[in-house]
Amino acid sequence: MGIAWVFPGQGSQAIGMAEAVLDLPGARERFARASELLGRDLLAICAGEGLEAVTPPCDLNDTRNTQPALFVIESLLVDALKAQGRHAELVAGHSLGELVALYAADVFDLETGLTLMRERSTLMAQAGGGAMTAVLGFDRAELDALVAANADVVIANDNSSAQVVLSGTPEAVSSVSGALKCKRAVPLAVSGAFHSPFMAEAAAAFAALLEPIPFADATIAVLSNTDPSPCRDGATLKARLVNQMTTGVRWRETMEALEHAGIDTAVEIGPGNVLSGLIKRSCAGISPARIAGAADLGL
Repeated sequence: MGIAWVFPGQGSQAIGMAEAVLDLPGARERFARASELLGRDLLAICAGEGLEAVTPPCDLNDTRNTQPALFVIESLLVDALKAQGRHAELVAGHSLGELVALYAADVFDLETGLTLMRERSTLMAQAGGGAMTAVLGFDRAELDALVAANADVVIANDNSSAQVVLSGTPEAVSSVSGALKCKRAVPLAVSGAFHSPFMAEAAAAFAALLEPIPFADATIAVLSNTDPSPCRDGATLKARLVNQMTTGVRWRETMEALEHAGIDTAVEIGPGNVLSGLIKRSCAGISPARIAGAADLGL
């Protein structure tokens, strides 16, 4: 029997999601610390309060708030799981969830994680000018050919055999998604071409920030977005995290790696059921489970 912990990223947030973790030890203190770093009340933002404000950003769907909010919630759940003596054989996170996976594997401490999340979310929010569109139900060969023929679009999230997210210039993304025969194409409400070469400037700034920060060797093997092979080496994990901003999220291959590693239970830790749904539809031998709050932990 093998257990993996998987951590969701943007798209899993929802107003009120913090309520499920407020009974966990240290929850309000952690939200207060994150709010201090951000300069705005993150717990109030999670509750949907102050949405009429424009500066500072008070919308939960603003990348600058989404990423820190999910990190706080997911890290609280990780600490609660560990306090109960639970453990995993592998950890993986989707996009920003990778930072939680690294925290869960003791690569860096909480303060470092909060700081990295603040800087990452700010850099990504500032890298505007791009577009992203999710496409579902398509022929992979046709998709690959269309993407290969257009230098201004890439597959940002390879989520499953039936679901990917395209990223690039608005014109290129629209052209490829429009030409592709698919069941559905859904433009995403994002400010930039995340997980694409268009994030090179943000990635360089993030790399400079990461350079002096020590990454310990992981206590649990990590499957990274850019290379879903099990890794514990801190230096390698740091390099993979930098590359994540300009390369795609290889989640389809991550699920395959979980199967090859003998994982039979994948626990999605955080709000929503995006990763659980992908695993249920793609991995016949893996049972998905979810832990979104204190109640799921019996607390």
